[in-house]
Amino acid sequence: MQYSSDVIVSVEPAVVHPHVADLARYVEWMPMVHDVEPAGDGVWNVELRAKVGVFARSKRLRMKRTVNTPQQIVFERDEIDGRRHSPWKMSVALQAAEAGCVVTVDLSYGGNLWTAGILDRVLAAQVDAGKTGLVRVVQGA
Repeated sequence: MQYSSDVIVSVEPAVVHPHVADLARYVEWMPMVHDVEPAGDGVWNVELRAKVGVFARSKRLRMKRTVNTPQQIVFERDEIDGRRHSPWKMSVALQAAEAGCVVTVDLSYGGNLWTAGILDRVLAAQVDAGKTGLVRVVQGA
């Protein structure tokens, strides 16, 4: 599964960067990020959760920030239990624009927990809902 979405916020990229470079801050604005615990420098244990009707699906991931520049932040799954895991990767691009900053989130997942058709749409809806949350948080910063 791959999903890409962008949003324009009326602040400079430097104001947005701290909100998207630290996974612990995602609980402030991204609904599917239920819990985040720091696990080292640039590493977090993340619990993703989404509801599908009366059912809730959750997934725990160890994520490592592999790129952190003013224009791009990349997080990739980095488990240390010695087992094979499906890849997760999230890239966030920050591009200065006349109106402020274009924030583009690219999410890719290589497993099957979220890819049963409707779950793809649920995951995409959660990312889209996060756009509203990000605008609220960064414009209030």
